[in-house]
Amino acid sequence: MNPTSSRPLWQRFSLFLIPLMASNILQALSGTINSIYVGQLIGVEALAATATFFPIMFFLMSFIIGLSAGSTILIGQAWGARNIEKVRQVTGTTLAAAIALGLVVAVGGGLFAEQIMTVLGAPENILHLAVGYARIVLIGMPGFFLFLVVTSVLRGVGDTITPLFALILSMMVSLVVTPALIEGWFGLPQLGVNAAAVAMIAGFATVLVFLLVYLRVRDMPMSPDATMLSAMLRPDFKLLGLILKLGIPAGLQMVVSSIAGIVVVGLVNRFGSDATAAYGALGQVMSYVQFPAMSIGIAASIFAAQAIGARQTGQLDGIARTALGMNLLITGGLIILAYLFSQHVVALFITDPAVVDLTETLLHVVLWSILCFGWSVVFSGIMRASGTVYAPMALSLACILLIELPGAIWLSQTDLGLMGIWVAYAASFTMMLVLQACWYQFVWKRKEIVALV
Repeated sequence: MNPTSSRPLWQRFSLFLIPLMASNILQALSGTINSIYVGQLIGVEALAATATFFPIMFFLMSFIIGLSAGSTILIGQAWGARNIEKVRQVTGTTLAAAIALGLVVAVGGGLFAEQIMTVLGAPENILHLAVGYARIVLIGMPGFFLFLVVTSVLRGVGDTITPLFALILSMMVSLVVTPALIEGWFGLPQLGVNAAAVAMIAGFATVLVFLLVYLRVRDMPMSPDATMLSAMLRPDFKLLGLILKLGIPAGLQMVVSSIAGIVVVGLVNRFGSDATAAYGALGQVMSYVQFPAMSIGIAASIFAAQAIGARQTGQLDGIARTALGMNLLITGGLIILAYLFSQHVVALFITDPAVVDLTETLLHVVLWSILCFGWSVVFSGIMRASGTVYAPMALSLACILLIELPGAIWLSQTDLGLMGIWVAYAASFTMMLVLQACWYQFVWKRKEIVALV
């Protein structure tokens, strides 16, 4: 993507967004396929075991996504200024930090998987399944962290095609490995629910090999070279400090959100394994609406960072309007489709009619609010692209800590019961939009925007 292109903004945004959105949908689809295999071939208990681990997965991803967010701001601005050397330095430093963090998670998670799942309150009848699944995924975290960073920095330089190819490859691996290890095809052992974890590792490991070869053969801007290798072996700690300064607020926001998610899983688990399975299926369905909304926010942030780096801050208002319109069109359309076909979609994951009805009811309560979430992500993403990271974080944390979490705890104890948890989510998303939009319009737009690199 060329930030100085003469194409109309909406065309450039669409060309960037479509592969990005397709990548996120495919990433969700890969997890969905695994959930369908687990739910249909093994059963509700196995699906509940994988659902119980999700908040821990999100918690661990929060750190690396925060790191990637900080590096993407700098990479986007450096790319907008056409400073390729700086792009490679930021990338190498980020990769070194991701590897170190991944190794810590792998060792700690592998040793304490059972304690982690026990603290989560996994129901006794699925605890052994959840522990085995969690241990395998946690040990594979170094590779997964690398995968997240590499695809993130590629998008920072405007390349959404290569990550899309990579995810297609990952999905193809998952399509074969998961059922093969569940059913014992080709003489392989039958791993039960652990098959989904092994398939996940096989998928991103294959992708990393593909990216290493592909980027070098094509001699693409982000292909590994001496500058990047030097930055990995001898990280620039001053540069890492700036990356962390920009990324920690995003990571902290996700950490707090994931902790809230852990509390929510604990609340859900009190209603039994059927409710836990409904939670897992609901998360799968919502991801297909939420990921496109997040994709639009990511695109807006990268476009804004590149415009700032190119010293074309006059484009920022147009970027915001384009992203908001895209969210209304795409996210709003997906929400309508999900409402119309909710029963059929939920039935992909769950065969028990009672659990299907429960999941569908909960989905109807919360789904509309993802439109508000998408708009709030656009405003916060554009502000973060300029280095304004603390205000968007504080506003989002206020919604999580003062609305979502206490609301879920309180409402789940009223006559609403399980439904009250998702009422709290909807209220939080709505207020998040109000606060982010107000800060963007009345505070951030009055500040001077200056490039960081």
